Amino acid sequence: MATQKLYAGAKLREMRTRLTLTQKEFAAKLGVSLPYLNQMENNNRPISTTVVLALAQEFGMDVTELSTGDSERLVSDMREALADPVFDDATPPLADLRLAASNAPALARAFIALHQTYRQTHERLASLDEALGREDAQIQASPWEEVRDFFHYCDNYIDAVDRAAERFATRAQDTGGVRAAAINSLAERDIRVQFSDIEETRKYDADSKTLLLSSRIAPQTQVFQLLLQVALIQQNKLLEATLDFAKFQTEEARAIAKIGLANYFAGASLMPYGTFLEAAQDCRHDLELLSNRFGASIEQVAHRLSTMQRPGAKGIPFFFVRVDQAGTITKRHSATRLQFARFGGACPLWNVHRAFETPGHFLRQLAETPDGVQYISLARDVSKSGGSFGAPVRRYAIALGCEIRHAEALVYADNLDINNASAYEPIGISCRICERQNCHQRSVPPLERRLTIDAHTRGTLPYEVT
Repeated sequence: MATQKLYAGAKLREMRTRLTLTQKEFAAKLGVSLPYLNQMENNNRPISTTVVLALAQEFGMDVTELSTGDSERLVSDMREALADPVFDDATPPLADLRLAASNAPALARAFIALHQTYRQTHERLASLDEALGREDAQIQASPWEEVRDFFHYCDNYIDAVDRAAERFATRAQDTGGVRAAAINSLAERDIRVQFSDIEETRKYDADSKTLLLSSRIAPQTQVFQLLLQVALIQQNKLLEATLDFAKFQTEEARAIAKIGLANYFAGASLMPYGTFLEAAQDCRHDLELLSNRFGASIEQVAHRLSTMQRPGAKGIPFFFVRVDQAGTITKRHSATRLQFARFGGACPLWNVHRAFETPGHFLRQLAETPDGVQYISLARDVSKSGGSFGAPVRRYAIALGCEIRHAEALVYADNLDINNASAYEPIGISCRICERQNCHQRSVPPLERRLTIDAHTRGTLPYEVT
C-alpha cells in the first residue's frame, strides 16, 4: 500500500504563529529553505520526514497531531450543512471541501457558524406564533449547541482540567480514595455533606454550606456528584479561566459549559488519565472490568475512553454517542473520521438503535461508511432509574467504536470475522448526505444525487437514486 502524503499546512502555520517566528526563522529551525516552507504551509508540498522529525526534536511537538484534528470534522460538518435544501444543487465537490478544511479552516468554521445561525433563525420563524409578544424572543445562537461544538473541536479533551483531576486523584490515594477525598476537600471549606431522600440528585445551599445528595441514586453516581461539587468550588478559578479562553457568546452557554467542565473534572478524577489508560490497554478496553475497577458506570467509562487524546499519550481514537428512544442524539463525540449529524438522528442501520431491544447486553457490529472506512461498534442500553416506585425511568442507548485497524486492542473484536468484507454492514451519517443508492431504510433522498421516478414501478423506495 502506498504511503499517504501528509498535508498539514494550516497546522504548520498555526504553530509558527504561536511561536511568534517569521517564516525565515521557522525554516532555519526546521532545516529547510524559505520557499520550501512556504510551499508546505500552502499545501503545495507535503510535509517531509525531515520536517516531521525536526518538529518533534526542536519543538517537542506530538507529530500525530499533524494527521488528526479538525479537517475531517470540518469536511463532515460542511457536507451536512450543504445538504440543507436551501443550497439546492450548489453543492461543491468533496475535493473542494477538503481543500477548504485544510487550507482555510477558519473560513470553513465561519461557514458552518453561518449555517447554524440560519437554521436557528429558520426554526424560530417556524414557531413565530408562539414567540409573538415575548420579550425574550430574540434570535441568538443556541447555548447548548455552542457548548457542544466547544467540546467537539477540543477533541473532547481539556488538558488543564484533566491534569488537575489527575493530581486530585493521586493525592486521594493517601486519603482513602476519591469519595473520602472529595468529602474531606469540601469539609476543609466548612461544607457539610448529607445524604437525604430528596428528588434532586444534588443540591448545594451556599448560605448554610450544606451539600445534599440523594440517597436514591447509585453509589457511583453519588461519588461523581461529590467530585462535580468539588470542581465547582475547589477548581473554580481553573474552570473560569478555561471559560474565558472559550469566549462563549452568551452567559447561558458559559453556564452550561461550566457544568460540562465540572462533569469533565469528576470523570477524570474517577478515572485519572495515566492509570485509566494503562488499565484500559491491559484489559483490552473491557467496559465492565473498567467499570468495576474504577467504580464508574458503563456510560461514564465509555465516555472517558472517548477523551483519551492527551498529546504524547493518546489512546485509541473512539467515537462515543448517546441516543434516546426517538433516535435523537443527546451526546456525541468522535476522535475518528466518523462524524455524527449535527441535526436530527443517526443512521437507522446502526446498532445503537437496536440496543433498546436487548437490555443489559452488548451488541457488536462491523460497519462500513460510504467513504469505505470500516469500524467496530459496541452498543448497549442505559437505564437511569428515578430511585423510587412510580418515578420515571430514563432510557438511552450508548455506542462506542473505533476504526477496525484497532481491533486487536479490543476484547469485543474477538471471534468477529473482521477480514470478511461481507461481514460489514453499510451505514451512513444521515440520509440527506448519504450517497448509498440501494438503502432499504432511506427516509429522504440524498441531495447530491439525481432521482429517477417511474410511476409504474415500485421497489423498496418510490424513486431510484442515480
